[in-house]
Amino acid sequence: MIDFLTIGIILGLSAGFAPGPLLTLVISESLQHGVRSGIKVALAPIISDLPIILLTLFIASKLSGFQYGLGIISLVGGIFILYTGYNCMRTKPVKVSILTEPPRSLLKGVVVNVLNPHPYLFWISVGAPTMGKALKVGIMGVTAFLMAFYMMLVGSKIMLAIAVGKSRSFLSGKVYLYTLRFLGLLLCVFAFVLFRDGARLLGLM
Repeated sequence: MIDFLTIGIILGLSAGFAPGPLLTLVISESLQHGVRSGIKVALAPIISDLPIILLTLFIASKLSGFQYGLGIISLVGGIFILYTGYNCMRTKPVKVSILTEPPRSLLKGVVVNVLNPHPYLFWISVGAPTMGKALKVGIMGVTAFLMAFYMMLVGSKIMLAIAVGKSRSFLSGKVYLYTLRFLGLLLCVFAFVLFRDGARLLGLM
């Protein structure tokens, strides 16, 4: 269970801090309408991810008896995580253009997350297979992974909303950039674990 807790923490922090459409919206809402609006956007994945998780778990359950299919998914997940980690390590200061719009922060956050392909790719190639492994340990393994992932994902975005609300220069500072690069390195290590699992399922090891 500790393994899945650790995986959830690493993946959640990486997804929370990494630049993307939702993080951009968190920042812009915090600057336009205050920290409270930024926090509302940060909460959007809790609402919008449930249908995505159920869909990907359904797909994964249909493939559970196909070892080669799972091996390919694991390799695809490794490529996705390696790419994400690489982008994290080469992240540059985030710049956001501010536009005056009505503060429908939570709704905008949900829409942006639903239309963003990243959650679908993550849950199909990484999230659902990880939950499948966790389920073999028991429901506590799944609970540990999901709780750790969403606490870190949402918590890190809330922290960024607060930090940006206090200082607009935070996202160009060394603390944010070095944190992302460290998380990127951890993701690259995790990617090779997925490559190893995929190779074993495909009979290459």
